[in-house]
Amino acid sequence: MAANITVTDAEELARGRRERSIRRHVTAYGFLAPAFAFLTVFLFIPLVVAIYLSFTRYDLLTAPQWVGWGNYEALFQDDLFWRGLRNSFLYLIVTPILIALSIALAIVVNRKLRGIFIFRTLYYIPAVTSVVAVGMIFEFIFADPNGLINGVLLSTGLIDRPINFLTHPDSTLISIMLVTIWRGIGFYMIIFLAALQAVPEELYEAAAIDGANRFQQHWYITVPGIRPSIIFVAIISSISALKVFEEIWVMTDGTAGLLDSALTLMFYLYRQAFVNLEMGYAAAIAVVFAIITMVFSFLNLRYLERNNDPQ
Repeated sequence: MAANITVTDAEELARGRRERSIRRHVTAYGFLAPAFAFLTVFLFIPLVVAIYLSFTRYDLLTAPQWVGWGNYEALFQDDLFWRGLRNSFLYLIVTPILIALSIALAIVVNRKLRGIFIFRTLYYIPAVTSVVAVGMIFEFIFADPNGLINGVLLSTGLIDRPINFLTHPDSTLISIMLVTIWRGIGFYMIIFLAALQAVPEELYEAAAIDGANRFQQHWYITVPGIRPSIIFVAIISSISALKVFEEIWVMTDGTAGLLDSALTLMFYLYRQAFVNLEMGYAAAIAVVFAIITMVFSFLNLRYLERNNDPQ
């Protein structure tokens, strides 16, 4: 009799565990369902459709026609594709500059001074300002011959003739990169500022007692202390640089500059899809671009993690 009661109690206990486990799983999947539905509709399905369209000829007016690897074969023989890819990787120069300037600015505003929050806000404003507004302002600043910079340089006698910032193939992309740097410093400054405030002050005091100057303190304490944030910023800023589009569109009036000097892969994708209506070809560009971005991000992450592991 006692044995039967023991077996029954064990079965009830096991049944209760199973029911609680099922409830936990149902609750977890219930919370995950909206996010999964959102990703399915706006990420997974478009990704599958894009891969399919990359093997077709499609212009939005007729049904897609299967061409196999034709789009990819034409893509790798396309000079504009290689120019856009080169400019996209050239644009990555902004990443180390952004990291260095953002860390320096975060160090400057990481002080307990009266009104420091006002300066933090002012430095952050470009990050929340419309890209179109910023592009139009800098288009006026860089304009020639009556732009702000040319006007100041001409009036002071530093130059004899206007500098063609946005109309010369050698300077167009560099000028746009400066705008991206200006917009991004404030955003990444906030990330590094939060990381800096987690570094113990005692480390700086001990380093100062040992005779370390301010530069040595930041090099041997600040940089290692905010290493995870540096890795994070390096990855997201490099991805943003690879897919830059808005600044180029606004500052070149949708032309990508003289002789396509500011053409990037993302801009070329837009042109093929929405100007030439070559949706299949644009989808092939998108697939190649996605693969390049994923591989680059993976290599970037592995490299940064390996070179920042504590010895």
